[in-house]
Amino acid sequence: MIQFFALVDRLLDATMPHLVAAPILLPLVTAGLMLTLEERHRRLKSVLAVVSGLLGLLVALALLRWVNAPDTGSGPGSIGVYLPGNWRAPFGIVLVADRLSSMMVALTGVVAFAASIYSTSRWDRAGVHFHPLLQLQLMGLNGAFLTGDLFNLFVFFEVMLAASYGLLLHGSGKLRARAGLHYIAINLVASALFLVGAALMYGVTGTLNMADLSARIAQLPAADRGLVHAAGAILATAFFAKAGAWPLNFWLVPAYSAAVLPVSAVFTLLTKLGVYTVLRLWTLFFAGDATPAAEYFGQNVLTALGLITLFVAALGTIGTQRLANLASFSVLMSAGTLLAAIGLAQPGVWAGALYYLLSSTLAASGFFLLIDMIERWRNAGASIAAFESAGAAPFLAEDLKPLADVNLDDDAQALYGRAIPAGVAFLGLAFVACTLLLAGLPPLSGFIGKFAMLAGVLEVPRVSAAGWLFLALLLVSGFFTLVALSRAGIRHFWTSPDGGQPTLRALEVLPVAGLIAASLALTLGAGHVMQHASATAQALRAPQEYRRAVLQARQKPTLPSPEKKGQP
Repeated sequence: MIQFFALVDRLLDATMPHLVAAPILLPLVTAGLMLTLEERHRRLKSVLAVVSGLLGLLVALALLRWVNAPDTGSGPGSIGVYLPGNWRAPFGIVLVADRLSSMMVALTGVVAFAASIYSTSRWDRAGVHFHPLLQLQLMGLNGAFLTGDLFNLFVFFEVMLAASYGLLLHGSGKLRARAGLHYIAINLVASALFLVGAALMYGVTGTLNMADLSARIAQLPAADRGLVHAAGAILATAFFAKAGAWPLNFWLVPAYSAAVLPVSAVFTLLTKLGVYTVLRLWTLFFAGDATPAAEYFGQNVLTALGLITLFVAALGTIGTQRLANLASFSVLMSAGTLLAAIGLAQPGVWAGALYYLLSSTLAASGFFLLIDMIERWRNAGASIAAFESAGAAPFLAEDLKPLADVNLDDDAQALYGRAIPAGVAFLGLAFVACTLLLAGLPPLSGFIGKFAMLAGVLEVPRVSAAGWLFLALLLVSGFFTLVALSRAGIRHFWTSPDGGQPTLRALEVLPVAGLIAASLALTLGAGHVMQHASATAQALRAPQEYRRAVLQARQKPTLPSPEKKGQP
C-alpha cells in the first residue's frame, strides 16, 4: 500500500507541470463541446458546466498546493513555469503559476463553480449559449492570470471581454442593452489603449515577455526611461478602466446591476483581474531592483485614485437602496481599497490586501446570488398582497401559479401569510453574514483583512498622510456599508409584505451557502492564508526569483527525427 501511494505521488509530480495549462484548456474544450450540442440539450450542457467547474476547481487547488510545496530541488519552488510551444522565454509563449496567479485561479474556480450551479436552477434558460459563454470567460480569466507576456495578456483579456458582452446581454431587455452599450464602449477604448501601451513598450525594450521586460527596464538608459513611463501610464489607464477606478468606473454599477445575478457574481472577478494586472506589472516593471528614478513610478497617482474610488463607492453605498446597486458599489469599494493598498507599497499592507481580496470577492459574489432569491421572494409577496388588497379572494392554486412559485398544503390552499421558518432563516442569516463580511466586522474574514491592512499601515515608524487617509476611509467605508445594508435588511425582512413565502431550491441554496462557508474557512484558516499572502507580498517586492524562474525554464528534450536515428 505504501508503494502504491508513493507511485501515485510520483505520477502527480510528473503531471503537475502540465496542469498549469489545464485551467485554460478545460473551459475551452468544454465550451467547444457545448457548442456542438443543440439548444434542446440544455440539461446536458448544465451537467457539463457543473462537472467542468468542479474539475477546474480541483485543478486550481492542486496548483495552489503545488506552488506552496517546499522547494526540494525537483519541485516548482513556489513558481511553476510551463512552455506550451517548448520554446524558451522570451521567444515563446510562457505560462507562469506562482503564489499570486495560483491564488487568483483558485478564487476564480470557487466563484465560477458556485455561479454555474446556481445558474442551472433557471437562469441558463433565459437565453442561448449561456454556459459556453461562461466557459469562454473563465478561459480568458485563467489565461490572463497565468500568462507571462503582454501580448497573450491582451489576447486573454479580449477572450474574456468578448464572452462578457454576451453574458451581460443574457436575458435581453432595454436596461441590459443600454448598460451593455456603455460597457462595450469603455472596454473597447481600454483595449485600444492596451494595444498602444504594449506597442510602445515593445518599441523601447524589444520584448513583450514580462520577466524579460522587468530585467530590461531596470537596465534602460535615462534617455529611454521617459518612453517606458509613457507606456506604463497608457497601460495603467487601460487597467484602471477594467478595475473600476475613478473616474473610469461610471459603467460598472449600471452594468453589474443590470446583468442577471449569476453573471454579476462572476463579474466580480473582472475588477479583480484589473487589480491583479496593476499589481503584477507595477511590481515587475517599477519595483524591486528598478533604478531609483523608476522605482514605484506613479505611486502617488495610484494611491490617490484608489482613495478617491473608495470614497466615491462609500458615498454611492449610502445613497442607494436597491440591493443590486449595493452589491455593485461594494465591488467598487473593494477595488478602491485594493488599489490604494497597492499604492502604499508596504509588504504588510499588501499581505492584508491579498487576504481582503479573497474575502471581499467571495462575499460580493455570494451577495449577488442571495439578492436573486430575496428579490424573487419580495416580488412574489408583493404580487399576492396586491391581489389581496384588490379583494381577489379566495385564492385558488391555479390563480397563484402565474404570480409566483408558492407552496400549497394538502388541501391545495395557498400558504401565503404563513412563514416558512427554514427559508426565511436562511435568507436572513445569509444576509447578516454578507453584511458582516462586506462591512468588515468581526468575527468574519472581512474584519481580519481590514485589520491586517490597518496593522500594515501602522507598522512603519512614520505613517504617511496617505496612510492616515487610507486608515480613515477604510473605517468610514465600513461604517457606511453597515448602515446601508442594515437599512436594506430592515426594509426587506422586517417590513416584507404579507403573502409571500421564500421558495428556495437546493441548486440556489447550496452555492450561496458554499461561498459563505468558503469565507468562514478563510476565517478559521486565517493563519495559513496570511502566511501565503505574506510570502506572496515578499515575492512581489523582490521579482528576481520570478525573472529567474521564467528566463531559466528549460525546454523538454525532443525525440530525434526518423532520418537521424541511424546517424552517429
